Amino acid sequence: MNKWYTEEYDWEIEVTGFLRGDKTENYCRNGEEIGDKYRCTYGCPVNVNGQGICSKTMLMMFPIMEAVRSGGDLKNIGGSDTYTKDLVCPDGCVLFRMTATKTGNVNFFKLP
Repeated sequence: MNKWYTEEYDWEIEVTGFLRGDKTENYCRNGEEIGDKYRCTYGCPVNVNGQGICSKTMLMMFPIMEAVRSGGDLKNIGGSDTYTKDLVCPDGCVLFRMTATKTGNVNFFKLP
């Protein structure tokens, strides 16, 4: 892999709670725990242990990430802030908060 582009947003995804019970055993295959954090720019989010986020959850997050990368405001789709949105995993178990931070880099499609 030869990443040639420095992305314009950094993402943090944090596990903020559960809809069922107080743990994910027998609900979540990924074993999420409250306080777990994942980071990424464009690739799939990974935690400090190098473990990736649930692939089903990533399917939900990617369009949200693309909306921000395209200049969108997450408040327009129920976000609590321009760059913050809470969501529930597709299995209806884990609550996540995704937050984008601008890196100051320019989108390569807009470069001269």
